[in-house]
Amino acid sequence: MPFWQLTLPASPDCSDGLTNFLWEQGALGVVEEEAPGVPPRLRAFFAESMSSTRLLAAVQDYQASLRSLGFAIDSHGTEIAPLLDEAWASAWQQSFPAREVGRGLLVLPPWIEAPARAAGTERVIVIIEPGRAFGTGHHGTTEGCLVLLEEALAAAPGAAVLDIGTGTGILAIAAVKLGAPAVIAIDVDPDAVSAAQVNGERNGCAGLLVRLAEPQEIPDRFPLVLANLLTHTHLALAPQYARLVAPGGSLVLGGMLQDEDKRVSDALAGAGFTTRSRLALEGWASLRLEARVS
Repeated sequence: MPFWQLTLPASPDCSDGLTNFLWEQGALGVVEEEAPGVPPRLRAFFAESMSSTRLLAAVQDYQASLRSLGFAIDSHGTEIAPLLDEAWASAWQQSFPAREVGRGLLVLPPWIEAPARAAGTERVIVIIEPGRAFGTGHHGTTEGCLVLLEEALAAAPGAAVLDIGTGTGILAIAAVKLGAPAVIAIDVDPDAVSAAQVNGERNGCAGLLVRLAEPQEIPDRFPLVLANLLTHTHLALAPQYARLVAPGGSLVLGGMLQDEDKRVSDALAGAGFTTRSRLALEGWASLRLEARVS
């Protein structure tokens, strides 16, 4: 059975919106592709039973609406073409290779067999099923958060963790695998909660609790809080971060464009946080901040 492959240009400020729109149209999978010297693009796969004409028209209408809101959207290069079953599976899986992250993590999709471990070269393996929820370790925002998470847990081994907007659960699962004894992962999207629960079970994370909840519903304070969200959400959540991070604890944030993270660090400085680390990858910035002791 053939499938449809829809290809369209993307940009950092509209990629999330376009991706969500494609899922809403019934996409079976969406891949974000970035490479040096090549404009970023999205590839989405749809069942053959869908009307390619209607699908293309819907995408072009959505692009036009984004342009009317002031986004720089280029609809040139938006195209749809048939793809055989075998090609769809190959295209989807090849977009998610094994990826070494930081000093000690290895992120794998479930169809790649974990490599044999050689003495002295062991990496902590995190298995993530790509799907509707965000976070596979193949995007600069997620990778940056994983690196800073590893750094934060090395500085405070055994810290309990709260993961806000968990997506696939990748940060929460990595925290458990890196030694956090208890991790609470929350999201407002039921698809994300389901994905994180499945991925947590796949990784044998007994210390992981996944909940459908907002930060305002969490009463406790944590030595380490993670949030891979967009800049405007970080700014809105600054008072919650100040409430949720224990004195002297760490806050790891991702999802900010490189020219936007200073707004976040400045806002959080006013809430009592000091920036300890900054990591920029693929045009995205991640931060590790420390809450004041008193």
